Amino acid sequence: MQHCEFTQTDRGIGTLTINNGTALNVLDSATIQKVSATIRNLAKQPDLKALILRGQGDKAFVGGVDLHELPTLGAAEAVAFITRLAELCESVRDFPAPTIARIPGWCLGGGLELAAACDLRYGASGARFGMPEVRMGLPSVIHANLLTRLIGEGRTRWLLLTGAVIDAAKALDWGFLNDTVELPALDATIERAVDELLAGAPQAVRTQKRLLQTWEDAALERGIKESIAAFGASFETGEPAEYINRFFAGKKR
Repeated sequence: MQHCEFTQTDRGIGTLTINNGTALNVLDSATIQKVSATIRNLAKQPDLKALILRGQGDKAFVGGVDLHELPTLGAAEAVAFITRLAELCESVRDFPAPTIARIPGWCLGGGLELAAACDLRYGASGARFGMPEVRMGLPSVIHANLLTRLIGEGRTRWLLLTGAVIDAAKALDWGFLNDTVELPALDATIERAVDELLAGAPQAVRTQKRLLQTWEDAALERGIKESIAAFGASFETGEPAEYINRFFAGKKR
């Protein structure tokens, strides 16, 4: 399985598409590792001026992690899994050029964290956003930590404690999205954002991104470390298996 595909324009704009054959581009361990390794390798290319992250098709950006992989995990295996996802999100934050999330539809859980790790986020009007982990017996962890900076503490508390889903208009109003448009106009909107990025001096833009990351790193590093431990401990309660299996049972009715 390919897991992801990279293309690059003659202007130095790369697009990385997650295409692991799932309807919502959900992230299993193999996909997480492949996408992360690809981004780390692309970071070595000095000619890249921006990287667009997207999922295959227009149904979803990333609909979360692959829930089929979680119910049988022990605590140590869960820590290893979520550490890999954290490393993927960090590969996006560490990418030297600006990153843009293209969000046409569902953006949930680990997918929302991946989008939060990007510098810019553009969504179609029909896109939906949420952190449903508590409804699966799990806390939201790792790069959910970024949400307080993006949408504020009160809204982050509501989103993470309820597991509710919000629409694109609210995501824009809250500050998560940079813009939202009808789906047919999404790519043109991202192209205009790219034009604005290209108006800046390439090395100055890279330096500015590095500085922005430095300003937020200290608190984020501590939060990620503590949340990985909390994720692993959740698998000792039995709740992930119970609630995830209940979720799949409900879908079969």
